[in-house]
Amino acid sequence: MTTADHPYPFTALVGQDDLRLALLLNAVSARVGGVLVRGEKGTAKSTAVRALTALLPEADVVAGCRFSCDPAAPDPRCPDGPHAPAQAESRRPARMVELPVGASEDRLVGALDIERALAEGVKAFEPGLLAAAHRGILYVDEVNLLGDHLVDLLLDAAAMGVSSVEREGVSVRHAARFLLVGTMNPEEGELRPQLLDRFGLTVEVAASRETDERVEVVRRRMAYEDDPAAFAARFAGDEAALRSRIAEARALLPRVVLGDTALRQIAATCAAFEVDGMRADLVMARTATALAAWAGRESVLAEDVRQAALLALPHRGRRNPFDAPGLDEDKLDEVLDENAGPEEEPEGPGDGDGPDGPGGGGDVPPQGGDPEDRTDRGEDGGSSDAPGDAPTGPADAPDADAPAPSDASAPSDAEGKGRAGAAEQPAASASAPFRTKKLTVPGLGEGAAGRRSRARTAHGRTTGSYRPRGGALGSLHLAATVRAAAPYQKARGRTGAGLLVRKDDLRLASREGREGNLVLFVVDASGSMAARQRMGVVKGAVLSLLLDAYQRRDKVGLVTFRGREAGLALPPTSSVDTAAARLESLPTGGRTPLAAGLLKARDVLRIERLRDPARRALLVVVTDGRATGGPEPLPLARRAAGLLAADGTASVVVDCETGPVRLGLAADLAGRLGGSAVTLDELRADALAGLVKDVRGGQGSTTGRAA
Repeated sequence: MTTADHPYPFTALVGQDDLRLALLLNAVSARVGGVLVRGEKGTAKSTAVRALTALLPEADVVAGCRFSCDPAAPDPRCPDGPHAPAQAESRRPARMVELPVGASEDRLVGALDIERALAEGVKAFEPGLLAAAHRGILYVDEVNLLGDHLVDLLLDAAAMGVSSVEREGVSVRHAARFLLVGTMNPEEGELRPQLLDRFGLTVEVAASRETDERVEVVRRRMAYEDDPAAFAARFAGDEAALRSRIAEARALLPRVVLGDTALRQIAATCAAFEVDGMRADLVMARTATALAAWAGRESVLAEDVRQAALLALPHRGRRNPFDAPGLDEDKLDEVLDENAGPEEEPEGPGDGDGPDGPGGGGDVPPQGGDPEDRTDRGEDGGSSDAPGDAPTGPADAPDADAPAPSDASAPSDAEGKGRAGAAEQPAASASAPFRTKKLTVPGLGEGAAGRRSRARTAHGRTTGSYRPRGGALGSLHLAATVRAAAPYQKARGRTGAGLLVRKDDLRLASREGREGNLVLFVVDASGSMAARQRMGVVKGAVLSLLLDAYQRRDKVGLVTFRGREAGLALPPTSSVDTAAARLESLPTGGRTPLAAGLLKARDVLRIERLRDPARRALLVVVTDGRATGGPEPLPLARRAAGLLAADGTASVVVDCETGPVRLGLAADLAGRLGGSAVTLDELRADALAGLVKDVRGGQGSTTGRAA
């Protein structure tokens, strides 16, 4: 017997109360809008989501319908319809459909059988995952790694409840209403704000630090793996009780009253936390109603509103990827108290049941109760430090002439040795980020889809066609296929209306779009960069480039050099907020081992080319060009730059040199790298517009502004 035959019981999960509660609320009310589960690896995120499926009620469907139409209200646009009122129906278990990160667009929305369409003149459509997930769960593991083209399709389907396929002259539309559940590790990158807002609730999960709880987790998991059937039977009673409680809460849900006081508290809370749009208000209202039904009450109380806010608002308060998700609970309590009405007695048969109502038991997530109890247990989902929560250093940068400690030049342990040197040379705080000019890798790549450099991609502008070279067919170029088959119709004996197409006639579309790159930052943290306010400006520029990398779906890495050597402060990752945190805590001082920094970058790029050959790299060197570390520092730096140029590495040097007298070393370095140099002023996206404005204003020269 395999584990797939007996999924891990939901009631066997240990801890993760907020996660279990959020999933159960969606089981009670599908209108809550799904769950985004954020947390470190190995915290049972996927296990909990899969366990929920067994608790959902079975679905009545039209017999033989591939799109799971409800017999009571069949979809009039169903491709398998129209369905007769008396058509046979069947009952099946609730489905959980998993969307792989590497899925194609055709796999998600469905695929047209082009060969049948051309040869037989019929619209043959094969449903995709959206059709399979209709009236069920669509689960996306590592949702933050999902391609942009799939994210766009998910956004459309989640917003409209309909999946549309418009291609090659064939139009198919069908219902696609599903519970969207996603899991992600924030260290691997953040979600686009548009998709983030589509999740009704969010929870933060982390492994327990309690020894007894960790022991119980291991004991249960090993027992499950040894005998899944016996383990499932052990919790069968609890599962049945929980399933019964979900059914009772669903039946009670239509009778739950959302009073004016609770509604005012919801609106005031969303306004106080400045969330965008009205989706947060609706999600909070639906969640508070589901919480009341789960507790067996017919009225929504202030504690329901508070818990709904803790689940529905943390991920909606982020303004940029460097903001840590979370909610100020003191501010929340203040807003709720200011908008509290007269005390109301709870109504309904569940008065006093609380979390130990029907089917409660020790394994059912607590809800309601004293809000202070939940605060003490740290169950708000936003009180813990997120990986991207950047520390703030003192306002003043260290003095440029201050000597560097002997061990402060090894930033490979950025949070160890870096902090050790911070006592003498504290880290400077970054200035405010700005919109940067677009930096690209020249040529045409074939890397992962993104928004930076030109590339041949599966999605984008059609630029031509080509004959397939074996393997699965991609996007068909219809016109080119018809042109290839048309001259041979008479020879093939065509007599009917259909076009006779053979495999050799097929042509695929060649498309050009944008790819994401690996942007490797090499940051000079030496004493020559440590003048008062100067390093803060430099950090602000790098922070701006990191924000640009997030928006363009790049991977980022961070190499720093100072003292006697260089180190990898952050290995290449999709988590730009982690890079921002490392940058913010970066101390400065010591000599300038420029050659070591360039050689370290070359080593990092060599390893990354082996790991991901298709992803092209962009080297961004942030320095004033000085080299003072080691014997013959400047010739060594020039030789290192020549090696990077010979490797074909695309590079940009951000020239940080200031003052009336400039040596031009950064521009010389850019030339030896085979790249370009930009000053901090020129890095701004509005720099060119400012220069044009100055010239048109009759100022005559732009030399001063460029400096």
